[in-house]
Amino acid sequence: MATFVDEAVIEVRGGRGGDGAASFRREAHVPRGGPDGGDGGKGGDVILEVSSDVYDLSWIAMHPHQQAPDGQPGRSAKRRGADGDDVVLRVPDGTVVADERGPVADLVGPDARAVVARGGRGGRGNASLASARDRAPRTAEAGEPGEEHRVELELRLVADIGLVGLPNAGKSTLLSRLTAARPKVADYPFTTLAPNLGVADDGERRLVLADVPGLIEGASEGKGLGHRFLRHVSRCRVLAYVIDASSPDPAADVATVRAEVEAYDPDLARRPSVVVVTKADLVEAPPRVDPDQIMVSGITGEGIEGLAERLTSLAAAAPPPERRATVVLRPGREAFTVRKVGAGRYRVEGRTVERWVRDADLEDPREVVELQGRLRRLGVERRLEGEGARRGDEVVIAGRPFEYIPEDEP
Repeated sequence: MATFVDEAVIEVRGGRGGDGAASFRREAHVPRGGPDGGDGGKGGDVILEVSSDVYDLSWIAMHPHQQAPDGQPGRSAKRRGADGDDVVLRVPDGTVVADERGPVADLVGPDARAVVARGGRGGRGNASLASARDRAPRTAEAGEPGEEHRVELELRLVADIGLVGLPNAGKSTLLSRLTAARPKVADYPFTTLAPNLGVADDGERRLVLADVPGLIEGASEGKGLGHRFLRHVSRCRVLAYVIDASSPDPAADVATVRAEVEAYDPDLARRPSVVVVTKADLVEAPPRVDPDQIMVSGITGEGIEGLAERLTSLAAAAPPPERRATVVLRPGREAFTVRKVGAGRYRVEGRTVERWVRDADLEDPREVVELQGRLRRLGVERRLEGEGARRGDEVVIAGRPFEYIPEDEP
């Protein structure tokens, strides 16, 4: 049987933008045809999208490296290069996404999607670069590289009813009685090592039940399996606290489970709930641990029908959870960064400044002067001064070394 996977880490990379073309129109009887190099195509994006056909993150965990295709280069006659195709990765409903910068998205609901690595912009061809100052540019822009991120995915099951309790309390057996699910059942603790889902359908209402692996005292602090799987009840509308009737102290078991749920998320403790005392066939005098408890037996079927009715009524009365996809919007990235990499040596990084340096003909004094002016107007010199750069220090941009000379010096 396939392993349920609810966590995955993947490396994603957007496609590189296609290079712009540098070409000139050449036809008989058409003197000075002018530049006609087309722009490069945009690189493809890497996108996560919710699919109802996917139930866990196993496929993504087995394919941790995802890269979108590059954009195609521009061509002559002002023909634009084709954009790279997007890579769409299907994920289950309830997937939480984060990268090295922090939260990215909470994907809840059909077709919710988020871009996790954007493709690079295509370079402009010399037809687009032509201006009144330079009517016939001889060079074109290179395409920009795509974004690269390390993305962490975490699945939080979306279910109507969450079955929570101590290890070996009978949750899996109860799930098999209430739904068509057939989870692993055994007579030892921690039989369930991953959440199980089941669907109960009485013809009028459809309920999704989640059997969460057993909690222990201290689960909210990371002990045992509980902390890893408690997140799966965070989206449940109703909680069923499952207690073993044959336990030495059922009342203490209820208190322990309630305390761990509340410690993990106080809002969960306020949701509609019911206490289900299982294994009624193993005791002569059923314990009373809650005024509204329901006694059931997964072996004989005692109380199962009444429990199903109770869960259905609680789910119908519970307010529907807020199910809205959330995508984090961040401010645009800095145009450049400056960092000291050694004594008298600085590195300037940024898409824009690196593209300017790569596209400039450093053998042409006019282009060098123009490049210096653009870097100065962008604030590179001011930032270098703020970082402590002094005259004669080495500044590296896009792998090219430059000597730092302040503007007020010749």
